[in-house]
Amino acid sequence: MASAEQGVPHDVPHGGVGLWGASPPAQAGIMIRYFGAHTIDTGGIHMAVRRAAGAGAKALQIFTAIPKYYGDKSSIRPERVARFQSALAAAGIAPAQVIVHAAYVLNTATSDEIKWGRAAAGLAKELERSTALGVGGVCFHPGAATDGDRASAIGRVALAITQALSAVKGPTRILVENTAGAGLTIGKSPDEVGAILAAVPAALRPRTGYGLDTCHLFAAGHDITVSPAALGGILDAFEAAAGEPPAFLHLNDSEGGLGSNRDRHVLIGDGRIGREPFRWLLHDRRSGGIPLILETPQERPDVGEDDATPDPWDVRMMGLLAELGAE
Repeated sequence: MASAEQGVPHDVPHGGVGLWGASPPAQAGIMIRYFGAHTIDTGGIHMAVRRAAGAGAKALQIFTAIPKYYGDKSSIRPERVARFQSALAAAGIAPAQVIVHAAYVLNTATSDEIKWGRAAAGLAKELERSTALGVGGVCFHPGAATDGDRASAIGRVALAITQALSAVKGPTRILVENTAGAGLTIGKSPDEVGAILAAVPAALRPRTGYGLDTCHLFAAGHDITVSPAALGGILDAFEAAAGEPPAFLHLNDSEGGLGSNRDRHVLIGDGRIGREPFRWLLHDRRSGGIPLILETPQERPDVGEDDATPDPWDVRMMGLLAELGAE
């Protein structure tokens, strides 16, 4: 199987030092793609690294705490950090190409003061853990405007980001993930993502950004299946609203249809998006130099703590991405 670090011809070269730190120098006309996956962490986050490496990954996504809890009081032990960083070094995965996914329960958009306080504290604690690990970024779902006031909800999300960045110093960034748009959730449109980031104080703004999930885009009504130009136009809209390209991409097919608002990931090619839009995406300049993360189902979700064998479906998807990213 081809390596997950793929050079793909394009008219814009990539290389040097960017938002994600030092990158390998690129030949003229070549951009580096860092394919990876959110792998099972049974046995510890260092085992997630080993499973990703076994699949050929050069990027990775993990949880640092149980995602169904706030994690607002959970710290990370130095020995856990050391095992993780040692595993990354052995795998040849740059820490800058690692994303931590924050807990799903963090509703930083809520108007409930108690729940918002816990969510904001959970986001700050996640940034603390992730900064200790030395990873590139923390991604999170903004949450829902429970009172129906979307403008106020956007302000509350930005305030949670601001408080976390003010409390935790370091290079690790907080990255807003676009949402599938179910119910009152915030972040399904370019304008909402851009408004969240614009409300963060200018001094902290370089430590924020956003990422895009393909399933969420499609489920929210952004039709990325029409043509390369249409997909590029959607990426253009997010880039214009945020003032920058995405800092990561989640590469997931969608079980639900266009505009269904269903956040249901399936293997690439098994859903309503299909394979071809992922080929277009991998030949867009915005896929270069950032973590490109699969969040697709696992064939073997129940693995032993000492079993570093890569998941067969991850291996298959990595091979598919290498194929789609090639000329």
